[in-house]
Amino acid sequence: MANIITGCRILCSVLILAVQVFSPQFYFLYLVAGFTDMIDGTVARKTNTASEFGARLDTAADAVFVLVCMAKILSVLSVPAWLYICVSVIAAIKIYNIISGYIVQRRLISKHTIMNKFTGAVLFALPLTLPVIDLKYSGAFTCAVALIAAVHEGYLVKFDNRSFHI
Repeated sequence: MANIITGCRILCSVLILAVQVFSPQFYFLYLVAGFTDMIDGTVARKTNTASEFGARLDTAADAVFVLVCMAKILSVLSVPAWLYICVSVIAAIKIYNIISGYIVQRRLISKHTIMNKFTGAVLFALPLTLPVIDLKYSGAFTCAVALIAAVHEGYLVKFDNRSFHI
């Protein structure tokens, strides 16, 4: 059942490609995809059907959803250069965290912190806020939250051995 829910996220992502960005259809598919992301893991755990395949499918579904949404949304927005720089810095920190975690602990690790979950929620909410909050404000807030989460994660990767394996 959980894998079917995750599959629905992939289907919604593909359908997003066919609708106009920021249309009612876009928001409907976006919200359904986000809802499936919130519940698939819970369903897998509650039904004792969590699996390595399901975890990989979830990661793939997340990647498809993010890439599709980025392609659709960025194609219609005028994004300030400073926002691209901020995102690049955060990405560099996240990559550094992965590499340093592997060097320190000799395995790929991921930290599922409250700040990372909050960052995910803020990122998910960002497209929903664009009609009412200018991107320079919502983008600055989102970058600040993501930067704090990335730095915090880096600290935990280096100094906390209670890591979650990828």
